[in-house]
Amino acid sequence: MSLRMKVFAAFFAFILIPLLLLGVIAYYFVSDMIEKKYSQQAELTLRALSQNVDFIFREMDKVTDSTIASRAIQEVLSNRSYNSKDVTQIDYLSLNEIQKNFRELLVNHPSVSHAFLYTLLDERINALFSRENYEAMPAEKFRKHEIFQTVLDRQGVPTWVGPNEHPELSSDSVFTQIRVVKDIATLNDKGILFVQIKNSGLEGIFRYFSYNQNIYETRFFIVNDQGQILFDSSDEIDGEHLKQYMNGSIQMDGKYHSNRQSFANQDSILSTIGLNTESWHLVSVVSWSSLSKEITLYGKWVAVVTILCLLSAIVFILFFVNRIVKSIISTVHFMRRVERGDLSTRIPITGKDETSFLARGFNSLVHRITELLHEVNLQQERKRRAEMIALQAQIKPHFLFNALESINILAVQNQGKKVSQMVTRLGNMLRISIQQKEEITIEQEMNHLCSYLEIQKFRFEELFDYHIDIPQSLYNYSMLKLTLQPLVENSIQHGFEGIEYTGHIRIRAREEDDNIAFYIEDNGIGISPARLAAFDYRIDEESIHRDSPELGERRGLGVCNVADRIRLQYGSRFGLFISSEEGVGTTIKFVIPKYMGSV
Repeated sequence: MSLRMKVFAAFFAFILIPLLLLGVIAYYFVSDMIEKKYSQQAELTLRALSQNVDFIFREMDKVTDSTIASRAIQEVLSNRSYNSKDVTQIDYLSLNEIQKNFRELLVNHPSVSHAFLYTLLDERINALFSRENYEAMPAEKFRKHEIFQTVLDRQGVPTWVGPNEHPELSSDSVFTQIRVVKDIATLNDKGILFVQIKNSGLEGIFRYFSYNQNIYETRFFIVNDQGQILFDSSDEIDGEHLKQYMNGSIQMDGKYHSNRQSFANQDSILSTIGLNTESWHLVSVVSWSSLSKEITLYGKWVAVVTILCLLSAIVFILFFVNRIVKSIISTVHFMRRVERGDLSTRIPITGKDETSFLARGFNSLVHRITELLHEVNLQQERKRRAEMIALQAQIKPHFLFNALESINILAVQNQGKKVSQMVTRLGNMLRISIQQKEEITIEQEMNHLCSYLEIQKFRFEELFDYHIDIPQSLYNYSMLKLTLQPLVENSIQHGFEGIEYTGHIRIRAREEDDNIAFYIEDNGIGISPARLAAFDYRIDEESIHRDSPELGERRGLGVCNVADRIRLQYGSRFGLFISSEEGVGTTIKFVIPKYMGSV
């Protein structure tokens, strides 16, 4: 394939296709933006609508609140002279004065469609305000209805029943309020009040909001928890279930939710918010086609701009790219060599145009990167050596003071031979400690350990004994200095603390594949499982044995120090491992690579 064809292929692969993808992404981005914008607007609308709807129900609650406590309704329930189970036979001209008073309190309210009372004691039905040909459910049958116990449990708080929720309670599609009426004197349940309101108030509210939302073809519903539609602003699907028209789901937990899905086989946005009445919900449905007009206009502008950009890009490729593409490809070739780690590569500089400036800049950049990498490597090496030196430099002054004090005691006792031995051993330890080398032979480390153990044996003669089992074949291999002594010291200072028997320490080494494994075993007090589980192999003495403040020789290199030094020197796959059992003892193992260094 020619270079020109490669450039054109690159143009289609890296410009044309991304532009098409950008157009698709932009479409979905704008769609999402419009959906969010409408969702915010719908939330404001539904909150305002819910307040108006709740106001209608609260207003009727307030009306009946004052009514059920009135003398009129109390006397209606107490009056046994009237008893009729067929409210269609009521002669309103014969209503007594008490009923007329009640009528003024409640049924003359413009929103009331029908009202009557059940008397709980003798199951009378008192018709207060009735429509023609309306027959109430017999009191005996109503007692068996599922809503009856709900009404009683609410202790006078109104229970609302929506249209078509319980059609046996209401022959028309109206909202019904049912509540217990209590005796004022005894607060015993005395009767149950039924009030059915006209839908004209709700229709007026929904008509107003539907008119203001008409540009978006919005419909509003009141639905219950089961998704049954109690009220449809368009009067088309009253009593049906919302899920029959949806291909997805929408949350109805009282909070505002909105999502996009198909409704009645039309792409729509469904929004819902809870009402304060009977856990009902307001739902709005708007057609997406009425919201997407802005996207269409935006798409036209994007198409025009994209075409102009593509034409400009083609012209640029034809007249300019061919002249510089060769030098660019050459530069990319050298860049890839640098990417693979070849920092010695340089671009040959020819000519004095912009491409030569690019080559000079590239060469200067690679040279500077080489210098910086070298400097970073030096800094890292210096940092690593500084960390190692800092770790190795942690000499325990208390051990030194105690050893000198022991030597002083021997001198006072005129035990010159022992003084000489102690000084020699202390000198051996200090000689290795102050060496600038990070690694020594295993033989030197073992001699350093023996000197330490002999000094400690003099101080704690009956506390412990020890045994060293390191094959002579391993003596010439290298290891970090001051590695064994801190681990052995941990056993003496902590493992044998408070024991009433002679402690025993065993130090041994074995070859394991290409590594050397060291084991420090003691029969001390051991470590509890809880503490051992928390170590994660980065531990210190105080966390192993106790939380009391460190005193004297409990400060120093320690187990954690040894683990850190091994990882710094040999890498993360080498480290220190501990196994222990309370009352039995502790075994510490560490592994190092087997090699002979320049020691």
